[in-house]
Amino acid sequence: MRDDDHGSPFDLDRTRLRRAFERAAASHDRAAFLHREVGQRLLERLDLLKQRPETILDVGCGVGQITAALLKKYRKARVIGLERAPAMVALARKRAPWLRTLHGAVAEPEALPLPAASCDLIFSNLALPWALDLDRVFAEFRRVLKPGGVLFFTTLGPDTLSELRRGWAAADGYNHVNAFFDMHDIGDALLRARLAEPVMDVERLTLTYPDVDRLMRDLKALGAGNVTLGRPRGLTGKGRLRTMQAAYERCRRADGLLPVSCEVVYGHAWGPLPSQNRPHAEGPAVFPLSQLRRRGS
Repeated sequence: MRDDDHGSPFDLDRTRLRRAFERAAASHDRAAFLHREVGQRLLERLDLLKQRPETILDVGCGVGQITAALLKKYRKARVIGLERAPAMVALARKRAPWLRTLHGAVAEPEALPLPAASCDLIFSNLALPWALDLDRVFAEFRRVLKPGGVLFFTTLGPDTLSELRRGWAAADGYNHVNAFFDMHDIGDALLRARLAEPVMDVERLTLTYPDVDRLMRDLKALGAGNVTLGRPRGLTGKGRLRTMQAAYERCRRADGLLPVSCEVVYGHAWGPLPSQNRPHAEGPAVFPLSQLRRRGS
């Protein structure tokens, strides 16, 4: 995806994205309940691993809530927290447990500042929705993974924020909600990057809010506002805002709360295989990661 005005309306504006994340560093904690919940679930899936990684890269570490848990889980590992916003990396480093060091890196996931074959585990929680080029991201993941290294990630599917997207569609023809990759597109990208034995599954979660304004404030607090090239460039008028709110109101539940759909995609794949003679699967397997067996057992 490109960050100029000549890309697709759903492409991300790289400069605007970096600024949004930088501004959101101070407010991220109070609105990051989805990140924490999904991150904890991804951490639990690491129990499937037989090996103990020596070097871990956390791509999209945010302000370090889940990265601190990684440092506690793997007490002997060297953990690198990577984020595009320097302010977030600085806060994540301060969150490291006592006597532990989080090595910070400020970079885009499409250009990892690490040597080839340097990581045993890449952990990425809800960072891929902001990837500008998924093929380049996965190619970089494969490059820095050691033979036998593993990738665990979560991302968001296209049903995420569907109520908000429909509400804005009733108000005007602009993009107001970022687009998210379909699980099958993610699987195809994993295969193009030659990441081995990809496995994915989907979990649907529902957040609730008393009103749309609260939801939009939390999105801004996360740095997750609208950064697409097709966004409206001027101020959104009160009339269009009221139209969007009225359309969203039709989703209000019997308990008086507004639902916010979140389609969470979990993924797992291996880096370069130690054995070059091992056959490759023809496509990504799609079934719950809880059914995985430890590699080699």
